[in-house]
Amino acid sequence: MATQRFGYTLEHEFNDNWQIRNGLSVALTDTFRVRNLAFIGIVDDRFIQFDLYEGKQAIDNYFGQIDLVGRFNMGSVSHQVLAGFDFNRFVDNLSIDFTADVPDLDLLNPEYDIPELVTAPLIQSQNTVQSYGVYLQDQIRLSDQFIVLLGGRYDWISSRNETLGDGINTPFQNDGAFSPRVGVVYQPSDTVSLYASYSRSFLQTSGFDAEGNQFSPTRGTQYEIGLRSEFLEDRLAANLAAYHLTKTNITTPDLSNPNFSVQTGEARSQGIELDVTGEILPGWNVILSYAYTDAKVTEDNSTPVGNRLPGVPENQASLWTTYTIQGGDLQGLGFGLGLFYVGERQTDLANSFQLDDYLRTDAALYYRRGRLNAAINIRNLFNIDYAVAGFDTSVYRAAPFTVIASVSWEF
Repeated sequence: MATQRFGYTLEHEFNDNWQIRNGLSVALTDTFRVRNLAFIGIVDDRFIQFDLYEGKQAIDNYFGQIDLVGRFNMGSVSHQVLAGFDFNRFVDNLSIDFTADVPDLDLLNPEYDIPELVTAPLIQSQNTVQSYGVYLQDQIRLSDQFIVLLGGRYDWISSRNETLGDGINTPFQNDGAFSPRVGVVYQPSDTVSLYASYSRSFLQTSGFDAEGNQFSPTRGTQYEIGLRSEFLEDRLAANLAAYHLTKTNITTPDLSNPNFSVQTGEARSQGIELDVTGEILPGWNVILSYAYTDAKVTEDNSTPVGNRLPGVPENQASLWTTYTIQGGDLQGLGFGLGLFYVGERQTDLANSFQLDDYLRTDAALYYRRGRLNAAINIRNLFNIDYAVAGFDTSVYRAAPFTVIASVSWEF
């Protein structure tokens, strides 16, 4: 895979209170032709059958943004406003070639010296997504203790997924929606902040129902409350948050027309997240996190209500700590140790297959002094065998014991 990235960022200050920012980024990605043997079946408990697929993909992504940021006072109330516009154009070109002329593999007498296989075009498609958004936000400080955030954005999204070479010219699917955001922060002291927020979001859903009606966007509604506190003489900071997120307009099977879907599904995710970061002692840093997530189906035509959403563990935790020697001949030498726990996860909505939980250990040895940075990072220190992801009954195993070394010099 080869990726070329271009871009720029410009900022201009009109005065101490107002500035404008503009940025553009372009990423052009081409993947080399990838060959994949797809397992078909076994004949007579001896001969394995395959099909051969060859794929090549080119992805172009363009993103631009312009912001106006300003501060002003109205009496004793201060305002910090943000207004802007952004756009994104995403184009994905995919070509897949195919052949079924793959010789069977004889397990008892395997033959690997086979003629070069010739594939023929199977699929050529282009997926185009264009989005535009305008947004406005005002952070209002009513007093030393109270801050109110009011904001919102309106998005327009159009997409088209067409198969090339067959004469089909599918129209763009267009959607638009307003997403508000409201928050309040109360600071009873310099080290404690309490907050609450409400926000909405949307995601375009491609396709049509049995009557030819275009699907509406999937909408999300989130409520969140939280606490931020600093302790140990401000050396550690802790964030505790509780949230409730509901997604509606999820597509589910149309029981009257099995080849179509309807938008009657709903899913809910709620939980608690805790993060602690800081420097316990000079040179000793720690990052601790824990998340409890209750993610379930709440409405559906075919999936039982109460089933867990796939890929989401109920419990997840991590601890990463480093120590850097502060003085002497070994100043700049450091050590790191990390523990990462991921709980059991479902691989499908039917909850028919689960991935086991795992605890992975990582480590690091580094040296930073002056302009020199050298490091040895070890992932999966104890070489445990675990599944990092799954889909239905397919399991994707994680990398084994891995060592990555790096050296850099800053000019």
